[in-house]
Amino acid sequence: MVRLQPDPFLNELTNMFERTTEKGSVWVTLKHSSDKSKLKRDKMKTAGEKIEYKCLVRATDGKKTISTMVGVKDHQRFQSSYATILKTRMTALKKRERKDKRKAADSDKKQDPKKQSSAVKPSN
Repeated sequence: MVRLQPDPFLNELTNMFERTTEKGSVWVTLKHSSDKSKLKRDKMKTAGEKIEYKCLVRATDGKKTISTMVGVKDHQRFQSSYATILKTRMTALKKRERKDKRKAADSDKKQDPKKQSSAVKPSN
């Protein structure tokens, strides 16, 4: 696994999405982390030092795995860039079909006269 800085990570993530456009998937996982071992965290807690938690972001396409650590200071910028990449690259998702209330009501009204007309027998 390759750990990159946030900007090269976003560039490589874009490349992964481009490679898997025709066939394949990209999995992205998020996890909070302090980037310290448990032993170091315990020592820092007992010493009263503040532990800076970061967000660990991993991405894989099945062949290559990349990751990055995003701190509190870079979080807003990273999140906006990440969201932009996801919006542009998730083109295979289908938009949800919604029924319009008026159309549904009109179709119900149209069905009712058909039932009434079939119930009335024409006289010769």
